[in-house]
Amino acid sequence: MFLADCHTHSSCSPDSSTPMVEMAKRAVEYGLTALTLTDHCDLLGLEGERTPDYDWAPVLEQRKETLAAFGTRLDLPMGVELGMAFLFPEAADQILSQPGIDFVIGAAHNLSEEAGGRDFYMLDYETPQDCYTALDDYFASMVKLAAGPHYDVVAHIIYPLRYMRHRPFPLPSLTRYRDQIHEIMRLAKDSGRGIEINTWKGQTLGEWLPLLKMYKEMGGEIVTVGSDAHAPEPIAKGVPEAYRMLKDCGFRYTAVYHERKPDFIKLK
Repeated sequence: MFLADCHTHSSCSPDSSTPMVEMAKRAVEYGLTALTLTDHCDLLGLEGERTPDYDWAPVLEQRKETLAAFGTRLDLPMGVELGMAFLFPEAADQILSQPGIDFVIGAAHNLSEEAGGRDFYMLDYETPQDCYTALDDYFASMVKLAAGPHYDVVAHIIYPLRYMRHRPFPLPSLTRYRDQIHEIMRLAKDSGRGIEINTWKGQTLGEWLPLLKMYKEMGGEIVTVGSDAHAPEPIAKGVPEAYRMLKDCGFRYTAVYHERKPDFIKLK
């Protein structure tokens, strides 16, 4: 069975302590066909500080070791999750000039600089209004991201919702953002790019169904699937379920990127 996790992190991300080689080892044990390590390169830090430089050396060093250990047993495309690239396009151009990049996930993990720039992970969501204020800012940024050139697929369109769960009030409705979500998807589709289903370690699946239906209706085709695992245990969690969801929505293929181009894998 084909199984690819196209969004994972290693100790080359500041929020993971697992070396790439350990992530690959577990992927082989799980029977994965492909594992893309997409370590964080965020151009704004957790508190909104500008971080326009990126050190590829640790990534390349760990990648060399991982390829030597598992490169014959596992497809290991080289990826990066690039955050807030639309704020600093010249810095993004420089970062993506690194040879050998297979896959770029475009993300917005932070509020806009006008709103303070903090990572959505750092915010307090004490009231429904707090949630909607954050989401208003987020989707405005995501439209700007999707209009730019610095990505292959748009990352986790529903990203902030993961931090709004388990509050003493219902999750915010995305109805008020329907037009912006449609525009994000349209911009990606019309530029030959795609979107991802991010299962967030198998915890967010149902929220994707209306988005996938919208994307399919507009003629979207390119979809990658990733768990967003930052440790070995959650690798590929929710990925088989996401494949079934794609198929149920009428999609025939999922994608894995090599050399910044999608390879389409037929869903079975």
